Amino acid sequence: MTLNVAIIGSGPTGIYTLKGLNDIALPLTITIFESDAEPGKGTPYHPDLNDRAMLSNIASIELPPICESLTAWLSRQSDERLATLGVARDAIDEREFYPRVVLGDYLQDQLAQLIEKGRAKGHHIDIKASSRVVDIALHKSDISLTVQSQNGERTDYSFDHVVLATGHDFPETTEVKPGYFVSPWPAPVLKTIPACEVGILGTSLSGIDALITVATKHGVFLLDESGTLQYHPKAETEAFKATMMSRKGVLPEADFYCDIPYRPLAICTPQAIDALIETQGGQLLDAVFDLFKQELAACDPDYAERIGLGMLTVETIDKAYFKAREEADPFTWAAQNLAQAEANKAQKRTVEWRYAILRMHEVVARAIPHLHEEDLKRFHKHFKTVFVDDYATVPHQSIHRLLALHRAGKLAIKSLGGDGDIDNDSVDHGAVVKTETETLSFDAFIDATGQHPLSARDIPFPTLKAQGVVRKAATIASSPSGEDAPRVVRTGGVDLDEKFRPVFEEDLTNRLYCGSISFLLHKLPFVQGITSARDIGAVISRAIAEDLTADETLAARQRAFA
Repeated sequence: MTLNVAIIGSGPTGIYTLKGLNDIALPLTITIFESDAEPGKGTPYHPDLNDRAMLSNIASIELPPICESLTAWLSRQSDERLATLGVARDAIDEREFYPRVVLGDYLQDQLAQLIEKGRAKGHHIDIKASSRVVDIALHKSDISLTVQSQNGERTDYSFDHVVLATGHDFPETTEVKPGYFVSPWPAPVLKTIPACEVGILGTSLSGIDALITVATKHGVFLLDESGTLQYHPKAETEAFKATMMSRKGVLPEADFYCDIPYRPLAICTPQAIDALIETQGGQLLDAVFDLFKQELAACDPDYAERIGLGMLTVETIDKAYFKAREEADPFTWAAQNLAQAEANKAQKRTVEWRYAILRMHEVVARAIPHLHEEDLKRFHKHFKTVFVDDYATVPHQSIHRLLALHRAGKLAIKSLGGDGDIDNDSVDHGAVVKTETETLSFDAFIDATGQHPLSARDIPFPTLKAQGVVRKAATIASSPSGEDAPRVVRTGGVDLDEKFRPVFEEDLTNRLYCGSISFLLHKLPFVQGITSARDIGAVISRAIAEDLTADETLAARQRAFA
């Protein structure tokens, strides 16, 4: 019998899973279910959800090729198509950043190519648009799906393997109260915000996206005679002003030049981390941090001396890392950092400490699923922020836009500290934000803090939830004395094995794979973007291939025995 595989979701994770499945020699029957009418674009890149001014934060050189690279795909587009996409032909470059909707068109085209190539190899591939999977049930030898079409009709299907590739999860209703938006997506909803005081929670690229979406309704960005980007408000929009807020009150830094593929690390290597996992037990996080310090000091001794790296601990690294930026005016710092980043890009010069932290984040991530309860909390509270800030740099154009808005008197940055309070209950519109030193009132307020981790209780499939096979991820509670018997503590997220399959004891098939990013964030905190989608898709497709090989081997032995 032909193996029957379902992929729920046609965004990047689903696409890279299909890419891996295409390489399996035996013919497969693959069905892709997509709730949207336009398969292949994915939530972060869909034109109905993103404003055309929103920029992606991944350059073509960083995108794992599917059938072709992004630059190759752009280069073969007609001048008319490039104009529609807002891309100048002479601006096509492997290190350039493009609007999110450009990546959406690219991904959709790559999916179409994969389907064509898979069919040519003998796979039967069917894609069902406007088809939402509303329930999943595991059985002993198969998995059933209930799928609802756009007209409300429900159909049941049966599959050998099912891949959850639903990607980001955002609420269907964004404006939950007048002027209070719990997400920056879908972006067109933000265009309804009038010229008023706008508060934005979050200063990362998601916050910048929200800001630019509102700003381009009330004005335009144009280059002046000197080539400097300026913001020009439209008539009768004097009331539009925005305040971006975060705990630290700092802006992300501009994307920095570095060698790609990455140069190998010398000290904090995957092998070294794996050895610590095997030997360090309850001291794992501190041992990993020591490796991190050694690598960072070796890569950039001047930076290590400047921040006092030798004396830092897990609890103090983030304070030292952010100290200079927190003490500076955020726009002065942003302008200086942007100038340095642009000069380094032109000269192909790498800032070694930034590059070292960037390379280490994926290596350090190997240890996170093995941390004890208290160390997992320490990691999330202190150490993680250093890595996130380093890899979450933003396109240079985004910083230029922030500076232009500030020069126009339209943008301020505020630090909330650790005790900021957001109140949207006592006001009719927007929200009131209270800090230790001031109270700020906003006619419109946008929560742009990005995708939040989801847990087992958030699984949207009632039968699967009732079966109890999808559980919160677990770790071992640490004992202060080290003498108490270890106990299992549920930490959030979903408990999965190394092949992204739920861990359970029930006598049911284990061929369900959870590649949905929102359920992976707690134990895999650096899972984000298209590179992670590639990695997840590769693991899952390889697991299906291995399972198929095992089935074929067993069948051959049974035939021989018979």
